Amino acid sequence: MSGIPWVLHVDLDQFIAAVEVLRRPELAGKPIIVGGRGDPTERAVVSTASYEARAFGVGSGMPLRIAARKVPDAVILPVDQEAYLEASEQVMGCLRAQPGSTVQVLGWDEAFVGVETENPEAYARQVQAAVLGETLLHCSVGIGDTLVRAKVATGFGKPAGVFRLTEANWLEVMGSRPTKDLWGVGSRVSARLAKLGIHSVAELAACDPTDLVPEFGPRMGPWYAELGRGDGARVVDDTPWVARGHSRETTFQQDLTQPAQVDEAIRELATRVLDDVEAEGRPVVGLTLKVRYAPFFTKTHARKIPETFDRNEVLSRARDLAAAIEVGRPIRLLGLRAEMAMPDDARTGHTPTRGGW
Repeated sequence: MSGIPWVLHVDLDQFIAAVEVLRRPELAGKPIIVGGRGDPTERAVVSTASYEARAFGVGSGMPLRIAARKVPDAVILPVDQEAYLEASEQVMGCLRAQPGSTVQVLGWDEAFVGVETENPEAYARQVQAAVLGETLLHCSVGIGDTLVRAKVATGFGKPAGVFRLTEANWLEVMGSRPTKDLWGVGSRVSARLAKLGIHSVAELAACDPTDLVPEFGPRMGPWYAELGRGDGARVVDDTPWVARGHSRETTFQQDLTQPAQVDEAIRELATRVLDDVEAEGRPVVGLTLKVRYAPFFTKTHARKIPETFDRNEVLSRARDLAAAIEVGRPIRLLGLRAEMAMPDDARTGHTPTRGGW
């Protein structure tokens, strides 16, 4: 296939909910909430919600009990990671089978597809038809001349649509929007930009990148200015993604209030995280402890450590971080993330990612 190089961002619509409907067709059209063990009386958060549930204000990350109050007649289901992974692998295989495609997987439900074509809209529709035909799942496709523009474009195509964003129409479409609408910015960075007098995408695009350096540093400052213009990488990289770290977290059904409880929880988290790290065969070089106090205040404590494979050393360092926990303050969640040394040939760069700490 030959033509103009394009980036397509393929994003599965309400992916987890859609997989559940495929397994239970009788749920089609009903408000579906997926989270935790499917019990709203337990502490858990929403992993995803169907469009019908989202219409009531339910969103990912919302406490499950609050979501259940918003939609009393919702069908609440437990998370089934294996089912979602299996469906995701089918979709990614379908994308790789498309003529002339280069596929960069971003997560269970999204990927970039690089292709050379004279008609990217027609190719996008072909991709949608192939995914639907093979997996019965609908997807939206953003088309762009950079990865950033393709990713942002997808939001305008949902659900099951196609939208194109390029240098030519970027500011027309995005210029008046708040900076938090940009992929990789979010509400916290947007608030910091607002302190500099930058509120809209157009203002960010027009700023002098050096003006952002005092607030964000010499690397991230110019990068945020680049995001404002929609610029960045134009080539889809299918190099296998290499995890920088592994994390585990636990939401406790009853708050932890005793030091011995906290110590036991950290020991258990460290064991689970190190099991994941050992499978990678790379040493730990940093730790981050996430603490969520009741009712819902979160703090993180991070530290670089000398490269080590020693489980006892990692546990000791994790306990050192735990010394910063406020004594006697009830804890509803603990999480531990272990950063690993990166192989020399691992993909690098500043492509924004979703989630994480």
